[in-house]
Amino acid sequence: MTERNFYIALLFFSVIISQFSQILLKKSALKEHKSIIQEYLNPYVITAYAIFFCGVLIDLFALKKVPVSYIPVIEASGYIFIIFLSRVMLKELFTTRKIIAMSTIFVGIAVYLFR
Repeated sequence: MTERNFYIALLFFSVIISQFSQILLKKSALKEHKSIIQEYLNPYVITAYAIFFCGVLIDLFALKKVPVSYIPVIEASGYIFIIFLSRVMLKELFTTRKIIAMSTIFVGIAVYLFR
């Protein structure tokens, strides 16, 4: 694995953990909270923001070695990851529309990265 590929993999990892933090925020939003303070200061929200912060740090570290032209493509992979994480963590179903969208994004990413 070349150095650039390592940093690209790091960016993909950053996208995955950022999407995981989004799932935690949604789980928190789906719950009833006794007060506004508990709505914003609960374990899901605090953990989600901590994870998101780690993702940003990984991004900053990896962006030193990855060409900027790769960033939109790698960030677009988040849409694919969020569909899978939603299925696993929130029990959301795959619809035909989601599968078509996910396939289109995946093909676009593959065409760009393997050209």
